[in-house]
Amino acid sequence: MRFLLTALLFAVSLTVSAQTAPQLSLAANAWLLIDHQTGQVLTAHNPDERIEPASLTKLMTAYVTFSALRAGTITLDQEVAVSETAWRMTGSRMFIEPGRPVTVEQLINGMIVQSGNDACVALAELIAGSEEAFTHLMNREAQRLGMRNTNFANSSGLPDEQLYTTATDLALLASALVRDFPEYYPLYSQKEYTYNDITQPNRNRLLWLDSTVDGMKTGYTRAAGYCLVSTALRGPRRLISVVLGAESETVRAQESLKLLNYGFQFFDTVRLYGAEQEMSRVQVWKGIVNDVPVGFLDDFVMSLPKDGAQRVEAALASHQPVMAPIQRGQELGTLTLSVDGRLLGEYPVVALQDVEVAGFFGRLWDALRLWIKSL
Repeated sequence: MRFLLTALLFAVSLTVSAQTAPQLSLAANAWLLIDHQTGQVLTAHNPDERIEPASLTKLMTAYVTFSALRAGTITLDQEVAVSETAWRMTGSRMFIEPGRPVTVEQLINGMIVQSGNDACVALAELIAGSEEAFTHLMNREAQRLGMRNTNFANSSGLPDEQLYTTATDLALLASALVRDFPEYYPLYSQKEYTYNDITQPNRNRLLWLDSTVDGMKTGYTRAAGYCLVSTALRGPRRLISVVLGAESETVRAQESLKLLNYGFQFFDTVRLYGAEQEMSRVQVWKGIVNDVPVGFLDDFVMSLPKDGAQRVEAALASHQPVMAPIQRGQELGTLTLSVDGRLLGEYPVVALQDVEVAGFFGRLWDALRLWIKSL
């Protein structure tokens, strides 16, 4: 249920936000802002345009690494042999060396904080045997997460014709990291990390500019421009922003903060219906009762423009005739929501209780009533 609602919200919210909140313009080629809890897009520009992700690729490298840790195939204190390939990596590095002990935990910090390409290759070779095999794992996870316009060609983000993604897919990945690995996600808030007596700062300037920002990742190549996926937690609300193709480090930080502030300023995350809350009752045929309460098994939350919750209009249509037996959680109707006459979306509502089949005479009576009704 929760996944289905999120998918629906993600699909419809762009039109709503564009019509009910101020327009936003950023100095970047593409951008996207989502509410982490609901998955709704609050604003976007060129969200599905394919771009070169540069070091934002490391978000998926981290996701696969965290998955391996959880599966127990690697451990944080495990020592890793550094290959010649990893040692010779170009670009940003954490400066690992063959013959010098390094642990999985150190490599993860080097990948996240120092954006070490060498750390990425060392982890890829440890987990999958080779970087090429590791990219198969990356693409498998991308498909599972719904990243439909993404293909990974390496673990570090170095330029490759077969390496591409979109702002939409990066937002999905960032949200999945926060959701699926709360035990590891705090690593993204570290401002610096030291390895081999070399201290390097986190390239995410927002960690210094705004105390509510606790991640995530920067990227840069000449083709991609300056990119930043960032997220902020203010009270119970978490927003995730993606800014791609800015002209400098300063601009990508400024525009990312502008995007986050826009979302917190002009939108609220609202619980429209509580978990197990009875919204209405739906008529039941051939059951031991004549109707059943319907609603949502989980809290139903949406991101709406400020004060939008007071203007939400709801209409419930049941899938008649509803026949017993009915299982709790069974879809029985559709809730249509709109604001000021503009459609927000249509969402399935479910039975909040089981309903058993009536006895012989009860079923016979309802069968007769249905027959008469059909005449």
